[in-house]
Amino acid sequence: MSIGFNRFTRREFIKLASAGTAAAMAGLAASRPTLAANPTGKLLHGLSAFGELKYGTDARRFSYAVDAPKGGTFAFSPSNWAFNQNVQTFNTLNSFVLKGEAPPRMELCFDTLMASAWDEPDAIYGLLAETVTISEDRNEYRFRLRQEARFTDGNKVTAADVAFSLNQLKANGHPQLALDLVNLEEARAEAELDLVLRFNGKQSARAILAIASSAPVFSEAWFKGRAFDDTGLEPIPGSGPYKVGRFQAGLFIEYERRADYWGAEQMVSRGIDHFDRLRIDFFQERTAAFEAFKKGEVRWREEFTSKVWATEYVFPAVVDGRVKRAEFSSEKLPSLQGWAVNTRRRKFANPLTRQAIATLFDFEWTNRNLFYDAYARSHSMFEKSDLAARGKPSPDELALLEPLRDELDPTVFGEAVTQNVTDGSGRDRSLFRKADALFEKAGWRKENSVLVDESGEPLAIEVLIRSQVFERILGPYTQNMRTMGINATIRLVDPSQFQSRIETFDFDLVGLAFSFEANPTAEALKRYFHSSSARQNGSSNYPGIADPAIDALIGVVEKAQTREELVSAVRALDRVLRAGHFWIPNWHAANHRVAWWDMFAWQEPKPDYAFPVERLWWYDTAKAARLGQGQ
Repeated sequence: MSIGFNRFTRREFIKLASAGTAAAMAGLAASRPTLAANPTGKLLHGLSAFGELKYGTDARRFSYAVDAPKGGTFAFSPSNWAFNQNVQTFNTLNSFVLKGEAPPRMELCFDTLMASAWDEPDAIYGLLAETVTISEDRNEYRFRLRQEARFTDGNKVTAADVAFSLNQLKANGHPQLALDLVNLEEARAEAELDLVLRFNGKQSARAILAIASSAPVFSEAWFKGRAFDDTGLEPIPGSGPYKVGRFQAGLFIEYERRADYWGAEQMVSRGIDHFDRLRIDFFQERTAAFEAFKKGEVRWREEFTSKVWATEYVFPAVVDGRVKRAEFSSEKLPSLQGWAVNTRRRKFANPLTRQAIATLFDFEWTNRNLFYDAYARSHSMFEKSDLAARGKPSPDELALLEPLRDELDPTVFGEAVTQNVTDGSGRDRSLFRKADALFEKAGWRKENSVLVDESGEPLAIEVLIRSQVFERILGPYTQNMRTMGINATIRLVDPSQFQSRIETFDFDLVGLAFSFEANPTAEALKRYFHSSSARQNGSSNYPGIADPAIDALIGVVEKAQTREELVSAVRALDRVLRAGHFWIPNWHAANHRVAWWDMFAWQEPKPDYAFPVERLWWYDTAKAARLGQGQ
């Protein structure tokens, strides 16, 4: 199915691409109404980008939810040790601004207008909002709030609170929240429970879904006399199923399930959030976290280190069955784990240089000797999904790429770019020959066995890490760099410094991981790949990508009205990104590796698009009694 943009000449398309702004892409949007498959003028209980809803107005709960017993504590430690989120400590309870380091799961304290279904790629259903009505021009969305919605302080949730929250997030919120709101023209309360969101006509369908299902709602009254970006440790009143309980900054935080939660009987809330208490313990190092799990102080753990999973789960509680292990299938979500190469630094400006650096990583040896063959090599920005480019461009992809041909690397039009493959011996000299040829083509030369640029400046590369576990992985890689004549070093920093340095792009190479929604929003893509975010501190555009052709293709994604159009546009974008070698893709696993003390129960199968264990599992009193554990 053709995307249908070939009615534009190459000159027109390049002009739009070079502008690199939403305004410049407006012409492409003219015939493509937002959320076209969702009817206008009707009271709707749900929305989706392409109009497909699994659950009707008579649904009692989501199919993956279970009317299970309430009670018990779910104690865990943050999972995302290695990558971009700072979850090894916290010093603020304000998760919604750039300043400070906040604990994870704070979003459980704050309801949103609508809630996502975890077994659908992009469907959302009413939570704070009972219904939503779309205007004829599809630029205005009228939400009717539920009468019974309440904050933890007892105050009613009003349309004025929602308008206040969205306006504050747009003006002062964390960039990852604010960017979704860039095309929101007005948020206003027309009555106590009637909220109107007016957009400027440049919004994407998936941005609207993200705002409705992800933007937290705050109490306007509580913030009077308080700065929105205050980074203190006073809990902010929310309307969600949990509230902040006991905590000690940097050590632990507990979230307590609200017995008075107003939304407990809503369709989107039934059968989830069974634990009375969620406890998160913070550790500076993986070893300490693992020891706490072995002692039963932490009761659930996802293992990200293949060596530990293969060799260290042999402690007594595993042997006698008190601790269980299993693998759960990964979500059907596009994801990337890789090293971002900071193109803001002149030495990395040439894509051939970046490709040469990537060539020196011997994944096959690493996987065999360090990972116990637990991983597959990643190549795409959208790994593990149908959005990843494969083979040569399809006719629909070519329809998008051809007008940009003069701006693109010729490799975009061949087989999708993949990473270098070695023989896995650790002695494959071909990777050095390939890298040497690429460095030479990029203008580097050897001078006394040192790789230097045309001015004689040696090439130095510092890889930024936050955990010692990566020294073992990066050691052979940096040794290959040194063999090539590069002054390669590894810099281990504490969590706060790591967070500060990635937010201000103070690194050469850094390992990060992220995932997108099944149907990525253009706003999300802009955060990672668009020129508008390249120099915006706190954005996720870690390599500093600023390419008009990439901007243009993100604009095409923004206008997709069918799943087929979206897939073709993202695959075309993937080809261009991979040819630019902005990221050095690492590896991925097909499953979650999980261990837990045998006191929990759950329902199979897990939903396809999420793995929120703390919201879906429940405390099994009979199992806990066998372990000698009370609530």
